[in-house]
Amino acid sequence: MAKSVFKRTDKFPGWWVVSACFTLLTFSSGLGFYGLAVYLQAFSRELGWSVSSISLATTFFFLVGGISGVWIAKFIAKHDVRIMVIGGATLATAALFSMRFVEQRWQLFVVYCFYALGWSASGMGPVTTVVTRWFHVRRASALAVASTGLSMGGIVVTPFIKWILDTQGIRNGSPWLALIWFCGTVPVTLFLFRAFPQPYGWLPDGARAAPGEIANISGTPLADAVRSRFFKAITFGYIFALGAQVGGALQLVKLVEERTDRSTATLATIALSSMSIISRFVAGRIIPKVDMARFTVGLAALQGLSLASIALNESRIGLLLSIALFGITIGNMVMMQSLLLAERFGVRDYPRIAARSGLISFSGTALGPLLLGWLYDVAGGYRSAYLAAATCSLIGAALFSLAGSASVDDLTI
Repeated sequence: MAKSVFKRTDKFPGWWVVSACFTLLTFSSGLGFYGLAVYLQAFSRELGWSVSSISLATTFFFLVGGISGVWIAKFIAKHDVRIMVIGGATLATAALFSMRFVEQRWQLFVVYCFYALGWSASGMGPVTTVVTRWFHVRRASALAVASTGLSMGGIVVTPFIKWILDTQGIRNGSPWLALIWFCGTVPVTLFLFRAFPQPYGWLPDGARAAPGEIANISGTPLADAVRSRFFKAITFGYIFALGAQVGGALQLVKLVEERTDRSTATLATIALSSMSIISRFVAGRIIPKVDMARFTVGLAALQGLSLASIALNESRIGLLLSIALFGITIGNMVMMQSLLLAERFGVRDYPRIAARSGLISFSGTALGPLLLGWLYDVAGGYRSAYLAAATCSLIGAALFSLAGSASVDDLTI
């Protein structure tokens, strides 16, 4: 079937590519982003390690992922993106399998290093690059559909892997996690993931390409983009916004289990992901009609409110409602970073611009779990940790407000 999808027919295959992107993000988030919270709880429970020590390994994971993204962007700008994705998926599979051998803390860092490399090579970077190449006018809608996989992973994959680790433990459960990752990413990459529409007779958004015609790939050069006020405000805003979001999300399973029980923790993950899906589709309709930068300011402020509510709630219902509010921001915040950079700087150097921004903002992503884990150990609970995350979100909102419009050609340094 996949072969016929990319033949010269009257049906634009771009949405098949989006479905592949959706599937890749489903497994990379379910086993990667959301999965890290499950692994944190599993290692803490089975090996008796402190939350801060495991959070440090999570910080290391995101640092490696951010740094490697720069090299990955250079590779996919010149080569078939499928090579990188399949290589990354294979490496991540091996890393997940190797978790069964972890007995000392340094071993977890080694495993997380290779896991981060594989996760980065087969996740958001390659996916958003491909979507921006296939869609220009309908980019917001296409990216909303593709990035819904981030939330679907939390709903479908993460509860399943949590059940595996709860019932079988890390040693017996990790081979199953490795198998799930490989089967969920490699086949769809081979059959439906394609870098550009032009080789199949199409231009972005579904226009027909004449024989030999190529799309006009315009945009701001990397050197000009990184000097702009917009790049600086958005990138540094995301240090705080993503640090708060990732730190809050990855500590969430442990927080809910401590305040309630395991079944509520699973329900909380589903509520978080479900609201992320619903809100992302709503945002996909709203974003083309509003200023993207102002929309992101509102998201960051809402995230701060939800994290403060999580910090102060002890009841089961109160926690679930606060987590649902947090879920509204979870997927949209990540999606907006790609949309803002693509809208402002175009397609020409998008992979490298996004990777450079990601490298800087990933420092917040990396430090967020460490900060919350350290505050948990110091304070003996999560209230101070989540109030700190709420404050970081509001700082991010303030920085976003300095960026200006994503649609204005303003390269103020």
